[in-house]
Amino acid sequence: MGDSQDTSFFIPCLAIVGPGLIGGSVAAALKAAGKVGQILGVGRDAAALQQAQQRGLIDQVASIEQAAAQAQVILLATPVGAMPELFAQLRKQLGPEVVITDVGSTKQTIVQQAKELLGTHFAQFVPGHPIAGAEKSGPQAARADLYQGRNVVLTPTKLTHDWAQQQIINLWEACGARVLLMDPQEHDQVLASVSHVPHFLSSVFMWQVASAENADLRLSVAGSGFRDFTRIAEGSAEVWRDIFMSNKQAVLQELQHIRAAFAQAEEALQSSDAQSLYEFLERAALARRLWATRSGFDE
Repeated sequence: MGDSQDTSFFIPCLAIVGPGLIGGSVAAALKAAGKVGQILGVGRDAAALQQAQQRGLIDQVASIEQAAAQAQVILLATPVGAMPELFAQLRKQLGPEVVITDVGSTKQTIVQQAKELLGTHFAQFVPGHPIAGAEKSGPQAARADLYQGRNVVLTPTKLTHDWAQQQIINLWEACGARVLLMDPQEHDQVLASVSHVPHFLSSVFMWQVASAENADLRLSVAGSGFRDFTRIAEGSAEVWRDIFMSNKQAVLQELQHIRAAFAQAEEALQSSDAQSLYEFLERAALARRLWATRSGFDE
């Protein structure tokens, strides 16, 4: 959908609940593109809001009530565990033409919560998930080019207003992203495999190394391979705890498949079957090279 950008698209007032890395980067991208007027920042962390304002990511700190009254679009960029409370608060305040969207890494639970808590405003909610980010967090990590060439998945339902969906498509395309439409369940299954489980494995491995008796020695000789594998374990524990709990069943299902693959490779090593181990490693290496070439992540 990247070539269908509406050149007339403009948001007079955007409210970002949680203007950290993800929300702040949306603000920076839209400002750089000249596609937004005023940006309101909403959140519980006063220091982060002040930093976002100092960096020019938001123009004014506001309450959720002010956001609902003034903004045409409200972007929820908080941990997924905070969504129910926000939906409940917004239900009391929203006008019929305000669009709500989110950036949560899981979608089925959020869609169900929105349906229950937003009531008649549910059709104004466009669930979303930008497949972009970094191990760093907070407004200081936000940057205008974070979404350039990256995928953003939207998971609207049959009840979602077409005009609301188009508004959010335009928003992400203005940030330089490619928009994909997906079913919430399909999203959660796919993302469990390629996003949630990698973080789970990275964190488990980092925990194991850091818990060893000679952890200091191990870490003192760790190199680039260790750095690359553990990079994502540095992410926010609150954010990832909420993601794992929200997408629990899909993550557990993928971990079963990981165990099966692990057992296959371990058996080859245990039995000194060099050929089987080579074939296993080579298949993985070829798949990784092909993905890197096709995805644009081969730098």
